[in-house]
Amino acid sequence: MVFAPAPQLTVTVEAQADAVELHVHPGGQGVWQARMIASLGGSVALCVAVGGEVGQVLRMLLDGEGVTVRAVERQASTGWYVHDRRDGVRKPVAEDPGAPLVRHDIDELYGVALAEGLRAGVSVLSGPADPAVVDADVYRRLAADLAAAGGGKVVADLSGPHLAAVLSGGVSFLKVGHDELIDDGRAADDSVPALAAAARQLRAEGAGAVLVSRAEKPALALLEDRVTEVRVPRLQVVEHRGAGDSMTAAVATVLARGGSLDEAVRTGAAAGALNVTRHGLGTGQADAIDELVDHVTMSPVDG
Repeated sequence: MVFAPAPQLTVTVEAQADAVELHVHPGGQGVWQARMIASLGGSVALCVAVGGEVGQVLRMLLDGEGVTVRAVERQASTGWYVHDRRDGVRKPVAEDPGAPLVRHDIDELYGVALAEGLRAGVSVLSGPADPAVVDADVYRRLAADLAAAGGGKVVADLSGPHLAAVLSGGVSFLKVGHDELIDDGRAADDSVPALAAAARQLRAEGAGAVLVSRAEKPALALLEDRVTEVRVPRLQVVEHRGAGDSMTAAVATVLARGGSLDEAVRTGAAAGALNVTRHGLGTGQADAIDELVDHVTMSPVDG
């Protein structure tokens, strides 16, 4: 189950040779994660809230993603953005994250997500583009209720108040970006010792395992009592956005299949590495990811 309370309609203008292209897709962290899970052969239920004209369009597009969509109609309009990438650099033209979910929206979506999460072996809790759209305590309650009712493993990819909330509820596996740890005041800088200490603190607060992505640098994984560097071949970057979401999705997919933490982290690193070579977010062929896994190395961090 992927909990994606605030998906977005994404519109991107691009140029290929002399032609101008318009791309309209469903987006947002949870959508990109669900897309990658489906690409890896996983069965996924995507729990979303949609509303307004934008929500109607988004709902139709989600039906083409190859996932089971559990949509709740919300009172306000769904968020959206328009980006211009004709010169190769992503430039925002206009955007609206959507209005905050109100009590009725949250109650309906919560029930749907809880039911799907209890059916699933793994639940992925993804964050909104704008933290103000969804109250952080929803994540605490959902993580705690899934754990209390035996809802399998909970995987989270969050930051800020939403991260603190889900830690209070308890999470089996946490993926977080190094920049998010610094922004949240959890790490003083991007050095390995500072990030490793932050990962240990996250585990002390409620995370079973922690994976810290570091952009182009090797990720850090805290599995049980060991911190390891996760190295992947450096591939040519077309679009860096979505790499972390692909990483989280691949980790969840392997865990749902009963794979080990090491296998999950190595597959996640391979999925993230492949994603940067593509324009599509949360995309990548499963066979290419499988081949890349063999080139991922994990080595202990001294100290």
